[in-house]
Amino acid sequence: MITVVGSTRGASLPRRSWLGIAGAALLIASGAIHLDLYLTGYRTIPTIGWLFLLQVISAFLLAIAIPVTRHPLVAASGAGFGVATLGGYLLSLKVGLFGFTEVRTTAGIVAAIIDVAIFAVLATAVAAALNLGRRVLPLTAAVSVIALALTGVAVATPKTAPVAAGAQVLKARQIGGVSVLTNAKGMTLYSFAPDSATKSVCYGSCAAYWPPVAGNASAGPGVTGQLGTIKRTNGATQATYDGHPLYTYIGDSSPGQDNGNKINLNGGLWLDVPVTAAG
Repeated sequence: MITVVGSTRGASLPRRSWLGIAGAALLIASGAIHLDLYLTGYRTIPTIGWLFLLQVISAFLLAIAIPVTRHPLVAASGAGFGVATLGGYLLSLKVGLFGFTEVRTTAGIVAAIIDVAIFAVLATAVAAALNLGRRVLPLTAAVSVIALALTGVAVATPKTAPVAAGAQVLKARQIGGVSVLTNAKGMTLYSFAPDSATKSVCYGSCAAYWPPVAGNASAGPGVTGQLGTIKRTNGATQATYDGHPLYTYIGDSSPGQDNGNKINLNGGLWLDVPVTAAG
């Protein structure tokens, strides 16, 4: 984010600042992408949901305020908004954010590029309004190039969750007072509402968020229920429990977590799988 040197009193963007108009348009584009993601499932993700809503509201308000006020500080806020939004995306993609881990999607990549453009355009607009071009423009260009490079690296090497191979023993674990099904490592397993007993509909980016439990499975001590398998479209075998194809969730980083429970994402509702202990 740029630092405004000196007083901004009396300074303003030109009445027809094409940089300000372009920045406002980019903010609307970023807000629209995040609004679509919010409405199609992200609203159900704890913490991330209301952060997405806040991002959408902020983007639209800034898009209105920049051309109306023509104040350099408002444009600078827009530039900072672009950087902050990009930073949140990169963090969620690489290490996770508030229990949610992002995966590489077209919408995410497009939004990240737009965020860099927001910063570059609005920082340039501020520099022009304050006659700081020689000092600020090289820094703006350098930050923009670094941001694009970091985005490229993060997108090229997204965090992925390992997919279990071969037979494994399913276990029961108490989470929130409920006995739920886990894999051999204690990671919570999930079912996807749109699936059937013989077919998974989770592929592509969906399967990146929710890695299918591969191979045959056996019940550990005390776990009852009917185990089985289905064939995925790529020929791989996926384990099922009581007619539900099973998945892990990339947002769970350790046993005992169920961050994917009751999330409506990737086209349907995800639930952890309750088990009844024998005895």
